[in-house]
Amino acid sequence: MREDIDFVIIWVDGNDPEWRKEKNECKGLLTKEEDDSDHRYRDWDNLQYWFRGVEQFCPWVRTVHFVTWGHLPKWLNTNHPKLHIVNHKDYIPPQYLPTFSSHTIELNLHRIEGLSEHFVYFNDDMFIIKPMRKSDFFHRGKPCDSAVMNVHCYNMEDMVIMAPFRDIGVINHEFSMRDVIKKNPGGWFNLKYGIDNLRNVILLSCPRFPGMLQQHLPTSFCKSTFSEVWAKYPEILNETCMHKFREMTDVNQWLFKEWQIASGNFYPRSTKIGKNIAAYHIDAACRCIHEQQAKMLCLNDTQMGYDEFMECVRKVNAAFDHILPEKSLFEL
Repeated sequence: MREDIDFVIIWVDGNDPEWRKEKNECKGLLTKEEDDSDHRYRDWDNLQYWFRGVEQFCPWVRTVHFVTWGHLPKWLNTNHPKLHIVNHKDYIPPQYLPTFSSHTIELNLHRIEGLSEHFVYFNDDMFIIKPMRKSDFFHRGKPCDSAVMNVHCYNMEDMVIMAPFRDIGVINHEFSMRDVIKKNPGGWFNLKYGIDNLRNVILLSCPRFPGMLQQHLPTSFCKSTFSEVWAKYPEILNETCMHKFREMTDVNQWLFKEWQIASGNFYPRSTKIGKNIAAYHIDAACRCIHEQQAKMLCLNDTQMGYDEFMECVRKVNAAFDHILPEKSLFEL
């Protein structure tokens, strides 16, 4: 993989008074179908470990595009030659601003000035905890991913669960499941998937894609995929971006991920490359970090009380400090 690879990470400081003021002004437009849960914005105070992981475990990265509402961590070295600070206003069309929806922020990433054709997208709860190579993310220009089917199960208490339904609906409108698998059988039935191959075997009888497995890990993207989907389905993407907060009828960035898989623009990768662990399993997350059980980790935040949250922060940051104790050059 000779091509340049960029990293993109989105971050919000939920304690910023100016950001909170702007958000509260928009809350008057909030509908019961929209999501404004506080735990989606709170800060775990561990962003520095994300940068340390990038510097130590992925020194080959070309540019880190740090996407923010406008606030910055006080410790961030903004003069680092690999760092590109990106304000929402720099790339999101003005008709969508201000936005407090990660979907809007994600769906427009391809508009970031200077972004490489090949990039890896991170939420701020996704960390690299072990050395990684370019070939873990791209192989001969193709994004590395796992073509594994899944059944989405609706939960009326979680409105955000609807996005996968909307995403796969677009995929099924554009692609025939049987034709996709027939054209690329090795992409859908691969030894790298291990036992997850059984999902595809069992669901092969479905008339269309029932859904695709999402591991909640950093995703390899081609910038051109975003442009292609925007060109074909501008109304659907525009509808999502017009929402100030996440809404039940939204699509999200998984649409681009699934589009790459359905179009055959991917290279098979093991589903065990990373782990997604919910915060209420904090001890398991700490062991994963401390023992470097995988190359990547998503620490999925969940609703919890303040005292429990602060104890989780203390534990997980101690684990990060065990494997990444030294400041990176991204820190002052």
